[in-house]
Amino acid sequence: MVFNTNKEKSNTSLGIAIAYYSSNGYTVSIPLNDTQDYDLVVDKDDVLTKVQIKSSACKTKYGNYQIALKSCGGTKGKMYKTVIETKVDDLFILTEDLKIYIIPIKEITNKSTLTICNKYDKYRKN
Repeated sequence: MVFNTNKEKSNTSLGIAIAYYSSNGYTVSIPLNDTQDYDLVVDKDDVLTKVQIKSSACKTKYGNYQIALKSCGGTKGKMYKTVIETKVDDLFILTEDLKIYIIPIKEITNKSTLTICNKYDKYRKN
């Protein structure tokens, strides 16, 4: 899969996340705006989980996908938040080759980037 723009990457990732959760027995709720830290709320067996969706086509020199965990903005590109400082429960990750990972936030200690390596294999869903 080729992500030509960030908007295309975001829309594709959201659609695949909704399809993944829906086809695995979850009820999926989509927030009405984008001011919250999560992109979806999923419900299974009366447990609500807040999910942030991330995707990447960026690889390290060793061939591992790298996921940006921080949000930057303003004229100086200053970091204003990172995923692990939010109240999100899970991180849904889609890589360019359509691999899906769902990693609990409590398992992530990095603030700026996450490199998908063998240690995250147990969170791979396909």
